[in-house]
Amino acid sequence: MKFTLSWLRDHLETEAELDEIAAKLTLIGLEVEGIENPADRLAPFVIARVIEARPHPDADKLKLCTVDTGRGKVQVVCGAPNARKGLIGVFAPEGSWIPGLGKTLAKATIRGVESSGMLCSERELELSDEHTGIIELPKRLARHVGEPFAAAIGLDDPVIEIAITPNRPDCLGVRGIARDLAAAGLGALRPQGLVHGAPAALKGKGRFDCPIAITLAFPRAKRNACPLFAGRLVRDVENGPAPDWMQKRLRAIGLRPINALVDITNYIAYDRGRPLHVYDADKLQGGISARMGRKGERFLALDGETYEVDGEMVVIADESGPLGLGGIIGGESTGCTEETRNVFIESALFDPIRIAMTGRRTGIQSDARYRFERGVDPAFALPGLDLATAMVLDMCGGTASRIRIAGEVPGEARTIRFPLKEVERLTGLSLKAGEIKGTLKALGFALSGKGAALDVTVPSWRPDVHGPADLVEEVIRIAGIDRVPATPMPRASGVARPVLTEGQKRVARARRVAAGRGLVEAVTWSFISREEAGLFGGGTDDLALANPIAAQLSHMRPSLLPGLASALARNRDRGIADPALFEIGQAYRGTAPEDQFTAVAGARAGTAGLMGAGRQCP
Repeated sequence: MKFTLSWLRDHLETEAELDEIAAKLTLIGLEVEGIENPADRLAPFVIARVIEARPHPDADKLKLCTVDTGRGKVQVVCGAPNARKGLIGVFAPEGSWIPGLGKTLAKATIRGVESSGMLCSERELELSDEHTGIIELPKRLARHVGEPFAAAIGLDDPVIEIAITPNRPDCLGVRGIARDLAAAGLGALRPQGLVHGAPAALKGKGRFDCPIAITLAFPRAKRNACPLFAGRLVRDVENGPAPDWMQKRLRAIGLRPINALVDITNYIAYDRGRPLHVYDADKLQGGISARMGRKGERFLALDGETYEVDGEMVVIADESGPLGLGGIIGGESTGCTEETRNVFIESALFDPIRIAMTGRRTGIQSDARYRFERGVDPAFALPGLDLATAMVLDMCGGTASRIRIAGEVPGEARTIRFPLKEVERLTGLSLKAGEIKGTLKALGFALSGKGAALDVTVPSWRPDVHGPADLVEEVIRIAGIDRVPATPMPRASGVARPVLTEGQKRVARARRVAAGRGLVEAVTWSFISREEAGLFGGGTDDLALANPIAAQLSHMRPSLLPGLASALARNRDRGIADPALFEIGQAYRGTAPEDQFTAVAGARAGTAGLMGAGRQCP
């Protein structure tokens, strides 16, 4: 799930900075997978003014542009047809990485004329596919020449990506994420009817009855495949590009703006977690029905692929046949274009299991499928339709009909009996009743009752909450897992007690200390030569081996240091300049049992010099 920081602030009134928001998201179970600031990628690019544009002396289609970069004037050879005197554009200095070209810009000589830097198109900055000319900025930005391009036009909005577990479909909309952050004390949740900081609510219920019939045509055994199908007609719209702020947000999360009608539905899917679909009403043949597919039916989808349906798939159809797969993807035949003048807006509910099965069978991955198969908020189906209608009327004009509905919103609100002491019993964390109640209310749960137990009504957007343990989880993740005390589990009667001796514990501690000082553990032979043993107080006949494996391994070692010194020398001979080793093992002063002891020794070579130390571990 991706969203921008400004998008989040549309729903969350907060003074928290980006780092604090990211840390809190991870703490409450919405793990931040990455943060990308477009301003970092576009940092080299600045606003510039073309002071002069004259023909290239040796190329008809090239121009020599004198460009004011804010830090001086440079000459740029440019082949864009719109390069002209007075143009406010985007300049890339030498050494800039051009993302759309995949290369670093160097000083070049083009047809015998030196060119320093370049004036960029939108495709070269990966802002769009437009590359017929260089970027033309509004004249009002002339006073910002030399300033970073990204900040001047609002492209410095960080994009946050979080991981959503399958049980949290409510956080597949920015509003759900803002609700969790507000509950965690990071701000206040803004009113529901705001879009981009401005009121977006439908005034009235429509001017006329919807002339398009809607039916649910399912056999009794499959009625749950689509329990609700609602829609309304909006006449006389003017479909064109969506507002810049919407296009920027959609691009930021990886979606390609298409037109206002389509972009509104995509925006609401990410803003509220409510998938919608729009049909060009003039392309519909008769009424619309939601039904099971029929063997042999097929349709051309919006992704350009043709899909064949079967009797287990839910299709949206008119008299001509399937228009799309319900809750997954729409069809090309009724898609909205700039010529669309009458639009039918659909809001429906689909069975998550059937959506998942259809999606796997067809291999279609869509934002609608991703949300429906996890479970959308059933109570927001009709408000979501109203919200989309309000945005269409605001951006495209027109006149809306009243809603036509087939079916009904399924299910009743779940109420859970919740003893407050369950929080401490299951987690060991003692919280005051006021904190528990405040957390649940902030998350949208309705509370009733007094005393040690409450009746908690689960909000419609939380299909994952079914019992007291789920409520405890909600309270604890908002309170903070770090507040749960670390308590050792009681030892069961059948579990053995620790069996390590004191000597074994000391060996383990010595090993950790040596490793913590940058030494690498080595294991060397317990046998060394008589000469080496003699240097360390050994080499006596009673410590000689009766049958040595080699002449230089004839005596038991009185110390670990000879073996470590040999290991250091071998490592340096092989090109390791600064080896640092330690060993824990047995050494021998004599043949009696008490003459055998455990020792630890370490040695370094190279820049630290050769040194060693050993001590007995009795």
